[in-house]
Amino acid sequence: MPKINKLLVANRGEIALRILRTSREMGIATVAVFSEADRMAPHVRYADESVCIGPAPSSASYLNMDKIIAVALELHVDAIHPGYGFLSENALFAQKVTEAGLIFIGPSSHSIEIMGNKLAAKQAAGVYNIPMVPGTSTAITDLQEAKQIAARIGYPILIKASAGGGGKGMRIVTSEQAFDEQMERAVSEATSSFGDGSVFIEKYITSPKHIEIQVLGDQHGNILHLFERECSIQRRHQKVIEEAPSISISPQVRQEMGRCAIDVARSCNYYGAGTVEFILDEHQNFYFLEMNTRLQVEHPVTEQITGIDLVRQMIYIAEGKELTLKQQDLQINGHAIEVRIYAEDPANNFLPDVGTLYTYQRPQGNGVRVDDGFEQGMEIPIHYDPMIGKLITYGYDRSEAVAKMIRAIDEFLITGVQTTLSFCSFVMQHDAFISGTFDTNFVDTFFLPSLMEGAPDNPSAIQLAGLFTARLLHENKGTAINHTSIQGKDQSKWSTRR
Repeated sequence: MPKINKLLVANRGEIALRILRTSREMGIATVAVFSEADRMAPHVRYADESVCIGPAPSSASYLNMDKIIAVALELHVDAIHPGYGFLSENALFAQKVTEAGLIFIGPSSHSIEIMGNKLAAKQAAGVYNIPMVPGTSTAITDLQEAKQIAARIGYPILIKASAGGGGKGMRIVTSEQAFDEQMERAVSEATSSFGDGSVFIEKYITSPKHIEIQVLGDQHGNILHLFERECSIQRRHQKVIEEAPSISISPQVRQEMGRCAIDVARSCNYYGAGTVEFILDEHQNFYFLEMNTRLQVEHPVTEQITGIDLVRQMIYIAEGKELTLKQQDLQINGHAIEVRIYAEDPANNFLPDVGTLYTYQRPQGNGVRVDDGFEQGMEIPIHYDPMIGKLITYGYDRSEAVAKMIRAIDEFLITGVQTTLSFCSFVMQHDAFISGTFDTNFVDTFFLPSLMEGAPDNPSAIQLAGLFTARLLHENKGTAINHTSIQGKDQSKWSTRR
């Protein structure tokens, strides 16, 4: 079996640091690559060796396959870990890494190619008894035929990019009159985002929950699941808050969903860490959505409730080792919640923000974990995803994890850019979240109306006002306000720090 002695991380920010830390614990030498925009980034300093691979645009740096592989060969690296995003689900990159005599820490290029296309994934998984959302099994080529299919399925329907993800190339259509326009938009966005304009149609589940199952498979045919994550708090069809386990599903559904996830992985001979995503309706019916053939952003919540280091397992699997874990030995311990901290303005449709992190103080304490890639004084670059980091809390049960998250958000001090922390605080304290009666429409149903109401005792309005005030005070007077400590009508309770 091959032994990985030196590893290159083909990524940046918090996920690069995450992988580098586990590699160091395993005694593996590390190489970081970086763009000119990330020259002073923490992951660059943390690695044993660091190499600049190009200017700021990702197309000239983090997406430059040949340059990354050339650096790996020059520095006698054994393996490349792609992290998530960038080249992590690029079948050609996985193939090129392997052809260069290096180990790709992830699945085969064959598995990536199958699961990278939603239609191919549905066809592969269809061999097994896996529930599918009613819809087309092939790409749409004729507009009139597509309209007939939509009418037969029944509105509302969802038009989805076959090669897409992250909500791009996705359109909800509520009536036949809106079909032509939404189809044109979906195809156009799919073409510009993925270079592939093929789309398909599915029935739109009106009150959906987004549940995903973490799977691990080795190269000897062993596959198991590490339970579910609830990922229903989203904006623009992209996740903001995740937790494990889900408050929404019964033990029976958990068991059946886990079985289906393993079968999906088996359908493409999967090995490595992967995630199988499902949609859940209000009657506990679930349907296969897609498989992500990489490490997920939200993987820490699974690590917290299982005690399993997923990056370590990925490295063992890439070395050809068999899984030592057994399904019957795995169990859920406690509850974990993750909030993604984006440099975005929740009050302005979550538009990205750029600027300098004038104040950046992380929360601490029992059950609090911060995975990030920034430090105080650093600039938020415009070239990449606006995620600053992830805040994770762990508790004996869900109520304890929520209480710790509210406290940790309150102690997380960031000024200089708008962030999603205020929105996350709003969610944690909302009755729908606490009771588990929320779905993927949470932002439209609860958050946006709260901004329009603008009532003085509205937590969201007050917290967002605190964000704005904190920034003004910091820039004009050198004073930062803890933006989530503004909890009531009494403004004398605002806490300031100099």
